[in-house]
Amino acid sequence: MIDRAKGFTVTLERDIKQEDFQRVQEAVEMITGVLHVEPVLATGKDHVTRMRLKNDITRNILKLINETE
Repeated sequence: MIDRAKGFTVTLERDIKQEDFQRVQEAVEMITGVLHVEPVLATGKDHVTRMRLKNDITRNILKLINETE
């Protein structure tokens, strides 16, 4: 049996401004077979999550460095 994809999830490297994501959206919509493209807007919760993750990574790196001394 042949596998079939029903869609794709695309994650951007960083948050982009509305005028930029509209161009990306339009480009993806031009691909044959694309039915719908909808942006996922960044929220304050996303920023908090990123800051916590950055803090956790920094803390773990510092902990690792201190353990090797």
